[in-house]
Amino acid sequence: MDYIKAFIIGGLICAAVQILMDNTKLMPGRIMVILVCLGALLGAVGIYEPFAKWAGAGATVPLIGFGNTLFKGVKEAVDKEGFIGIFKGGFTASSVGISAALIFSYIASWIFKPKLKE
Repeated sequence: MDYIKAFIIGGLICAAVQILMDNTKLMPGRIMVILVCLGALLGAVGIYEPFAKWAGAGATVPLIGFGNTLFKGVKEAVDKEGFIGIFKGGFTASSVGISAALIFSYIASWIFKPKLKE
């Protein structure tokens, strides 16, 4: 049941973003920034954590979850290290996910022979 719930919640988030892309003139980069900021804002208000526990990977994998991860990392680093934590926390919290994405995409480039668009 957890997999089904994650699939439905993740699909609803993606569908909402697709509707936003289709019905506005916002560029994809701006929509990605909105999603990350929304995740950080919902995390700061305290709404995102209970939602993520209920929805599982359907809420933590999209960009909204990345924004929440950045917020949690900054909050923990500020509590431990003070002002410098504002700059360190986001990098520390998200470094494993970003590193994995880079490593796996590099491995995929060996397998699938990517080409530039013309």
